[in-house]
Amino acid sequence: MTKYLISFPSEAMVLTDEEFPIVAADAHAVIEEAKAAGVYVFGGGIDEQVDPLLVSGDGSVSREIYPGSRLKGGFTVLELPTREDAVEWARRIAVACRCPQELREFMYDPAS
Repeated sequence: MTKYLISFPSEAMVLTDEEFPIVAADAHAVIEEAKAAGVYVFGGGIDEQVDPLLVSGDGSVSREIYPGSRLKGGFTVLELPTREDAVEWARRIAVACRCPQELREFMYDPAS
């Protein structure tokens, strides 16, 4: 089976304060469905209050990250038999989160 990254940038989710708890409950419900189906690997939201760091092989740390790097928002990793299944789960997450989702496929790694 293949692992898929389903994600969205934080600016894609435009919600009122009243909508947020409803959307959070809907999103958590889809994640629970993925867990029950045995396809859930990992997921969460990037804490945008904590600045990212660039860590080099020599252990040095810099606050200057790669140009154009924009990892923020929420993501889910699912392991699924087909890309069509991944599209369906991405659609379900899009409905729950009230915003389109990006779908990416991880390259096969026999060690993972």
